[in-house]
Amino acid sequence: MTIEYALKSFNDAAPEEIEEALERSEVVFFDRCPIELPPEEDLELLRDGLPGVMKAKNVSYHPESDSVPRFDAPPEIRERVERILRTHGQRVESFLRSVLPDYVRGWTVGTTSFRPIEEQGRKLKPRSSNELVHIDAGAYGATNGARILRFFVNVHPERDRVWGTKGGFRDLMGRHQELWDAARAGRKRVPVRKSLLDSAYSGLIGGLGRVYPLAKVVDSSPYDRAMRRIHNHMKEAPSFRDSREGYREIRFPPMSAWMVFTDGISHSVLRGQHAFVTTLLVPLENCRLPELAPYHILEASPPARASAPA
Repeated sequence: MTIEYALKSFNDAAPEEIEEALERSEVVFFDRCPIELPPEEDLELLRDGLPGVMKAKNVSYHPESDSVPRFDAPPEIRERVERILRTHGQRVESFLRSVLPDYVRGWTVGTTSFRPIEEQGRKLKPRSSNELVHIDAGAYGATNGARILRFFVNVHPERDRVWGTKGGFRDLMGRHQELWDAARAGRKRVPVRKSLLDSAYSGLIGGLGRVYPLAKVVDSSPYDRAMRRIHNHMKEAPSFRDSREGYREIRFPPMSAWMVFTDGISHSVLRGQHAFVTTLLVPLENCRLPELAPYHILEASPPARASAPA
């Protein structure tokens, strides 16, 4: 029997309540999307018109380049989709500025995507599959510990979007020693701070990014590489994949919205089609409960246990 995650409505919550809930790895849920959505004719284009012209699993507007890369469609469709996603992303940002005021300083507004394809049964390789429980890592290159905030809207007119979760990052690391082993990659402790070489590389990518904005996706850091190893282990290791410990399902009804720190709560998408996703990176220093952030949890990692003598 699957246990269902009990969603709590945050429609009337104060900013500090929302921020602390996010940092405690809770789902901040709105039973009706709190922002204006595109008109129905635009939603129909996204739902019905995109699957026939798309080659990727979603279409994403990148504000840093004011474009929708890798979207091969007739110019009139391309321009219309770009406008729809740009406008939606701007509305999400405006809303988040009002409900998350402590996070605004120095945040990075990332992509706004639309996901038109049914998630269930896509038969992707494990690392690419949203159906497997994971935590997000390395959004847009190097986060350097910044929190990955994502705002979702289910715009399917009839069907729930269904997630699975095995809990928050801190609890997962406490229950699964194998995740610490993956994060350490054979070292005594988890490396999170940048070396001089890492800093020089990031500086080079930063300079290149001023000319080619999308170049930043190749940046990296020790913290982001550790998070990527955890992400990959969660999806690929049968010992974790097959465990039902702490597992719950979350159902998001049509036209509802929710947001989470996707680096802080494990999640998968079991079923669902037609969703908006807007991503922002929130500087770690803006957090109310920084000790709960994955960066500080990994930084305070216990040393690897010595192997027992033969």
